Amino acid sequence: MSPRETDIDDDGANGTSVISPAGHMMTEDDLPPPDTKRWVMRRKAEVVAGVRSGLISLEEACRRYTLSVEEFLSWQRLIDSHGMRGLRATRLQDYRSDAPAPAPRARITTAAE
Repeated sequence: MSPRETDIDDDGANGTSVISPAGHMMTEDDLPPPDTKRWVMRRKAEVVAGVRSGLISLEEACRRYTLSVEEFLSWQRLIDSHGMRGLRATRLQDYRSDAPAPAPRARITTAAE
């Protein structure tokens, strides 16, 4: 099966579907809603997959989701280098090469040591 299929609906409208990051068919209607506030890794990956497949343009995605091109491109780079897990917001420092390494934690010693 190709990652992108084009269908002609009964009314003659042209509909495009692609394979989502989760492995199911995805259309433009399956993209996250424009008012999305909580960007979990699955939603970010769906937007990247939609842009990469031509389901939605980069310009439209940035406008619809109020993203900068740099933010979208960072999502794309993280997917390319770390897979979907690279999009986890709670572990950005582990996946971003330009972020400083976390400071070592102080070791607490007891009198017995």
